[in-house]
Amino acid sequence: PRPVMAPVPPPSAPGGAEPPPLQYSLLLQHLVGEQRRPRAWDPAALGGIPSPPKSEEQKMVERAMESCAFKTALACVGGFVLGGAFGVFTAGIDTNVGFDPKDPYRTPTAKEVLKDMGQRGISYAKNFAIVGAMFSCTECVVESYRGKSDWKNSVISGCITGGAIGFRAGLKAGVIGCGGFAAFSAAIDYYLR
Repeated sequence: PRPVMAPVPPPSAPGGAEPPPLQYSLLLQHLVGEQRRPRAWDPAALGGIPSPPKSEEQKMVERAMESCAFKTALACVGGFVLGGAFGVFTAGIDTNVGFDPKDPYRTPTAKEVLKDMGQRGISYAKNFAIVGAMFSCTECVVESYRGKSDWKNSVISGCITGGAIGFRAGLKAGVIGCGGFAAFSAAIDYYLR
C-alpha cells in the first residue's frame, strides 16, 4: 500500500490561526535560507589530499626562506645573473667591442671581443647585484616595519634605493634617483599585481 499524503489545510479565514508551514519550506530554510550553518572548508572532506602537520624542520626552513637575509641574497644572485646576461648581450650587439682607438682600421680578434664582452658582463652583473640586494633588503625592512604587504613598500624602498645610488653624484641626482626609482617600482608593482 502506498502512503497517502495528508491534504494541505485550506487557508484560514482572516483573523484566524496561520496554517502550519510546509515541510519543504522548512527544509529550504536550512539548506539555503537564514538557518543555514556555514561549513568550514576542509580539502580532505572534498576529496583533496590531506596534508600532515609540518615538522619543526619544515617550519625552520620556511622561516629562513621568509627572512630578509635570504631574500636579499636571492635578489643579489638573481641580479648578478641577469646583469651578466644583459652585459654580454649589449656587448654582443655593440659594434665598438674590441675597437682600438689607436688603430681604427684594425679588425679585433675573437679573443679581444670575448675579453671585452666578459668585462662588460662582469661590470653589469656587479651593478645589478648591488641594486637588487639594496632594493630587496630595504623592501623587506620596510615591510617588516610597516607590518603590511602592499604597493607602498616597493615605492618607499625604490625611493631609498634610487636616492642612495643617485646621492653619490649629489643631492639633486639623489632626489631625481629617488623619484625615478620610486615611479619605476610603482609601475612594476602595478603591472605585477
